Amino acid sequence: MATERDAPYPELKKTHTAAHVGTPWSDHKPPASAPVWGVIQGYGNYWLLVSAVQLGVFDALQRLQPCRLAAICGELGVPERTGLFLMDGLVAIGMIEQYRDEYKLGDLATRYLTTDGPASMADLIAVAPGPLENWTDLADTFRRGTPATPIEDDAPGFYLPLVEATFPTILRAATRADLKIGYSRRRGTRLLDLGAGCGPWTAAVLQKDPAATSTVNDLPGVIGAAERTLGRLGVADRVTWLPGDFHEVEIEPGAYDMVVLGHVIRTEGDDGARHLIARAFEALKPEGRVVVADYFRDNTRKFNPFGVLMGLTMVAATRRGGTFTNEEVSEWIRDAGFRGIRLVEPIGFNQMYVAEKPR
Repeated sequence: MATERDAPYPELKKTHTAAHVGTPWSDHKPPASAPVWGVIQGYGNYWLLVSAVQLGVFDALQRLQPCRLAAICGELGVPERTGLFLMDGLVAIGMIEQYRDEYKLGDLATRYLTTDGPASMADLIAVAPGPLENWTDLADTFRRGTPATPIEDDAPGFYLPLVEATFPTILRAATRADLKIGYSRRRGTRLLDLGAGCGPWTAAVLQKDPAATSTVNDLPGVIGAAERTLGRLGVADRVTWLPGDFHEVEIEPGAYDMVVLGHVIRTEGDDGARHLIARAFEALKPEGRVVVADYFRDNTRKFNPFGVLMGLTMVAATRRGGTFTNEEVSEWIRDAGFRGIRLVEPIGFNQMYVAEKPR
């Protein structure tokens, strides 16, 4: 029996044709291996980007560009042999641009990868995956059901650098959300910001409305970051501080015009997420609104890879965390008593449910 021959480049050739295997004619070919290689190389791509940020590549290019290899290597203090693969690698993964022998920043790196970029993610890159040792232990996490080192063991130690790194992105989402939900049209808003991190939602609302006030909550070891950030922005004089666990702190019932759960429910599991949504309902005045902002999975769990993979990050890092489907979250909001539920996406991947407490 003849052995079927495989092509060295199956994505380019059709090997199982009549000329090779006889009749009846077949147009079958094996799938390309590119998706597997893409995943394998993704590990190196991530560490290349982390290294570039640590070395200051993007800020250096901002000062020197366009520049040749010798100039950027001299600025970074790296040998040209390794510097060549550093710079060409960044070109290969689309982080910087190259024309002939000169390197430069493109719009992507200028916006997201320089430290003073308008939507900088430079500090976020190293902390976004959570504890790195949990990824090498992922198979055992699947077996046990929980990671060996969950972030809950040292929540302030993990969240403090994370909330500082995510502040620019969430502030941009919160600010642009006003175009979708018009919170600035309700003057004198009294906001409750639960699990506020550095307070990007408080910053956005208070900057839009000089008459607004906010009660900012987070863990005792984290809330200081909000105090520093909001103080620097000049809005801390309109903030009341509420340190403590957002499941347990005392909240004045029926007192707020707006409650924000900004990227917090995915760490809490089903019961914890439901409880936070119910607390938001209790805290709101009639016609007050809740904002539940997070990364969600679509109802089929396969058409929004970002939401699915963010859920995987939660499984790798937390005891009970994960992302939820749109159907699950909207049902919980409805069950809590809210009406007029809307889903908006002010910036890519940052979705938020907005709903109103009835009269």
